[in-house]
Amino acid sequence: MDSLALKLILTPVLIGTASLAGRRWGPAVSGWLVALPLTSAPIVFFLARTHGLAFATAVAIGTLAGAISQAAFCLIYSWLAEHWGWPRTIVASCFGFAAATAVLQQLMLPVGLLFLLVIFALALALRLMPSDADATPTRVGPPPQWDIPTRMVVATAFVLLLTGSAPAIGPQLTGLLAPFPLYGAILAVFAQHLHGPRPAVRVLRGLLLGLFAFASFFLVLATLLDRVGIILAFCMASTVALVLQAGTLWMLRQRSG
Repeated sequence: MDSLALKLILTPVLIGTASLAGRRWGPAVSGWLVALPLTSAPIVFFLARTHGLAFATAVAIGTLAGAISQAAFCLIYSWLAEHWGWPRTIVASCFGFAAATAVLQQLMLPVGLLFLLVIFALALALRLMPSDADATPTRVGPPPQWDIPTRMVVATAFVLLLTGSAPAIGPQLTGLLAPFPLYGAILAVFAQHLHGPRPAVRVLRGLLLGLFAFASFFLVLATLLDRVGIILAFCMASTVALVLQAGTLWMLRQRSG
């Protein structure tokens, strides 16, 4: 019941907050915000309580690796959005995430080496992102009233579906699927639909910047969870992630300025 309540409360609150942040500070900040592991981290927490520390550690390692799939998603969406409408773009990006996940499922690396691979993939993805300069909206006017409520409903339904099937598919695949960029995808789709491709690219660039803190969180968690226990491991991982996230926000604001 605690886990279900968390999903029903946290998911719509997060996507609503990120959407409002996007309106206030721009799409890049909303993408940066949803990179925080505010859904995947609770998943690991409740799995640690119900299935043990070894299971949760394997999920954390899989989630760390899944950041590479997120990078693939961001790259594919950003490059295709300039030429395709959002329906074909999101479908192709999801296929890219799935293909990367299938490859990563066969990859067995020590967690430290995996972390270095993830950091390299994120840095490379940022380097290869298309330009988002002169991101002038192509459509003007206020967003419709159903905009944010629709985002919240879709996000919550997807999280409930994914986490409900997690115990049946095992810890590694659960971890690899947990970081599917649901919030980033929703924000990018609405940005593209309402304002054009360049704001969508800004959302995904912000997401990529935020994933450095995401990866660090799960590195610390995977390393310490079965050594120091749930509470201390999560506290230490959260501290590292928040410090790094503050640094990437500074970089994001410097770039925007």
